[in-house]
Amino acid sequence: MSSLQAYDLRTEYRDTPLAIDTTNPRLSWRLRSAAAGSHALAARVVVRSTSGGSDSSSKDSTELWSSGWVSSSTGAGAVGIAYEGPLASRTRYDWTLELRDADGAEFEGGSSWFETALLQRSDFAGAFISVDNTYDIPDREFDPPVDDDIPTAVRHVPPAAHLRSSFTARAGVARARLYSTAHGIYTVHLNGERLGTAELAPGWTDYTERLQYQTYDVTAALREGDNALGLLLADGWWAGYVGFDARRQGNHYGVAAEAWVQLEITYDDGSTETVVTDSSWQTANGRIHYTDLLMGEYVDARRDLGDWTTPGYDASGWAPVSVRTDDFATFVAEVDAPIEIIDEVTAKSVVIDAQGRALYDFGQNLVGRVRVELGSLGVDQSIILRHGEVLENDALYTANLRTAQQRDVYVSAGADENTFEPTFTMHGFRYVEISGLSSPVPVENVVARVMSSATPPAGDITTSSDDVNQLISNIRWGQRGNFAGLPTDCPQRDERLGWMADAQVFLPTAALNADVASFFTRWLADVRGAQTAEGSFPDVAPVVSQFFFDGAPAWADAGVIIPWHLYKVYGDLRLLETSYESMRRWVDFVEKHNSDLIWTKRVGNHYGDWLQIDALTPRPLMATAYFAHSAELVAKSAAALGKSADAEHYADLAARIKSAFRDTFTGADGRLDGDTQTDYLLALAFDLVDGEQREAAKKHLVEAIEAHDGLLTTGFVGVSLLCPVLSEIGRDDLAYALLETDRYPSLLYSVRQGATTIWERWDGWTEHAGFQSVEMNSFNHYSLGSVGEWLYRYVAGIDQTADSIAYEHLLIAPRVGGSLTSVSAHYESSRGRISSAWTLEGDRFALEIEVPPGAVATVVVPGGETVEVTSGRHHFDSIIPSAAPVG
Repeated sequence: MSSLQAYDLRTEYRDTPLAIDTTNPRLSWRLRSAAAGSHALAARVVVRSTSGGSDSSSKDSTELWSSGWVSSSTGAGAVGIAYEGPLASRTRYDWTLELRDADGAEFEGGSSWFETALLQRSDFAGAFISVDNTYDIPDREFDPPVDDDIPTAVRHVPPAAHLRSSFTARAGVARARLYSTAHGIYTVHLNGERLGTAELAPGWTDYTERLQYQTYDVTAALREGDNALGLLLADGWWAGYVGFDARRQGNHYGVAAEAWVQLEITYDDGSTETVVTDSSWQTANGRIHYTDLLMGEYVDARRDLGDWTTPGYDASGWAPVSVRTDDFATFVAEVDAPIEIIDEVTAKSVVIDAQGRALYDFGQNLVGRVRVELGSLGVDQSIILRHGEVLENDALYTANLRTAQQRDVYVSAGADENTFEPTFTMHGFRYVEISGLSSPVPVENVVARVMSSATPPAGDITTSSDDVNQLISNIRWGQRGNFAGLPTDCPQRDERLGWMADAQVFLPTAALNADVASFFTRWLADVRGAQTAEGSFPDVAPVVSQFFFDGAPAWADAGVIIPWHLYKVYGDLRLLETSYESMRRWVDFVEKHNSDLIWTKRVGNHYGDWLQIDALTPRPLMATAYFAHSAELVAKSAAALGKSADAEHYADLAARIKSAFRDTFTGADGRLDGDTQTDYLLALAFDLVDGEQREAAKKHLVEAIEAHDGLLTTGFVGVSLLCPVLSEIGRDDLAYALLETDRYPSLLYSVRQGATTIWERWDGWTEHAGFQSVEMNSFNHYSLGSVGEWLYRYVAGIDQTADSIAYEHLLIAPRVGGSLTSVSAHYESSRGRISSAWTLEGDRFALEIEVPPGAVATVVVPGGETVEVTSGRHHFDSIIPSAAPVG
């Protein structure tokens, strides 16, 4: 029996997805084995369709398609195979993976399934429904405004809409699927139970082009006889507050939320029934008086509607809905895992101020909402929750939120037990202030519910340094909080946009922490959709303001850099194929407007090396460096896709840009214009200089660090390159020194100030100046956490060679330095688990590694030999004399 095992069988990077509409679904897996040197020579996938029902175990199945034996040496057979058979709507497909091991033995490696969504536009029925604002009801009278507890910013935010309908079902339900979505955000309920775990569904996409719909298996939830469907609907990104443009902070896509549902029931006898959103539905306002993603939620328990989603509920006083037909042209099945509650954090402490307000500390800056058990409250008693990331003079600091309020309100109806948790808002906070209570709620009754896109975890790293471990934790929490539907800049203030440069500099770290293939697949569709007819990418995606016209250097270049990096990590050519044309058009756009190949025109909002400290990298230098880098990546992408003419053209363009860069920005002594750390990092990382100029750039980089007392001056762009470049030029000592110093400005300075996430600015708060500008000062912003990549690749030594794709050829070369005496890391690559753990006791170095089946590894042992090994676990020992340089 073969020791080779397959695990994590996925379709389109998801575990048994219930509804996909991809024409050729990608089927993938990982391998493991207890035997050294084990690998698969070939793989075969067999796909069968299930004749009815949702459980294939009791149904007949028919073989539809076989891939045939695909050699693992081709790459496809090693990490996945795309299905090329027929697909029909609403159909479950079971697939089996067969493997051929190194001894030629053939065996079943595992099985999984996927289900198709609605593949044809004609499959969709029903209409969008919403509150009918023309309907006359008694409480529609409008009186002059009076002073109350409703802030001006949310005074005209509408209540969450309650929408319901009832229907009957016969006995013998074989299968039932509910498809739903909204222009807005929603929850869907059937017979008194909320369906699924998705929060803020359907998430944020450019709704003018793509609207994701969700799918639920409700077979077991249906009852014979009366059934009830309910929708709770709010504005969300569709009509609520988004961004910082004071002229356009809301109503970006529409002025009122609307929802759609299609429930399909199949009976044992083969007959079907369909329930859809139409004019038969009714609506009413309930306990959610207003709700907004940025501003918060106001819940009035006095307006509770009771069990409004249960059968038999009396809705005689409810109003009719407004109906709008749609051609469903923008509908797409959900691509990636939704936003979910991924964790809970209980408050750690509480203090009471002079006004009787209770300030709770969760000990962790996070993103989500608070659930609080309030106990008995009086009628009309109002409880207010205010959220903030940090404190000032022992009070909640909220000035950095700008116009966002992060304020939730609960008004009691006088019940003996009251539990409050908002539904349609999301806050960034470590502290919550609760006012309106005569005595504080016990800390165990105040729980932060952590929200994030449910990207599967992939890697982890731990060191012997508590400070470095806290930095790693801060990086991970920053990713969790800002990977919520799309890669946002910050989760607390009036912004929360998908900034492109932030995403591209952090992606190498993000992809090591989590499996982000489907997450970025989804977002890149918005990036491509936002590209102009001329070929310019924007600074953010989706775009919600005219502020973002032409994309800036390093920001718009994300449209090239991200698809290439995803291909390098996951080995999936489709990730390149879908973006290649937009990548090429971007480089052509820059070249068209900069015929001398120095990028100074059409630079958009040229941000430079954003938020760098005590230095100013010349913007034309940085722009031209990115121009060359993007051209080179397009050339590499073209080669990978077999577009040889394009590959030659863009390789030549990259070479000419590099030549222009050297001629324009390099002095006789090899010093670059500006003489900043970022200057030399860009030149070295992007291979813009060679020969003597390269050696000079190395020297000047070191001098630029020493000139600032061994401290960094880099911003968003430079910091991602800082430690990797230093390690590549043999200066691990400097990289470690920059890692471990806690003097301002440094990676550990914020850690020393008690940070639990990455700050937006090196000087978000300093001992000498206090808080930075309230206009832009986030305390949860992952960009400066891009050093996580270096920790995995160089400190732990989990890397791949320059020409390797999807970790086929590993490079395990840990760099020993600083005060670290041990490091342990692992990463679930597309091929399987990679691990590296080292210890240093005196001069004795020990290294344990794990290589997945099918991969080979070049292992560079510090103080020892360089060897090549195949899959399995391996141990190495060496002696590192204390006076000898390492790395």
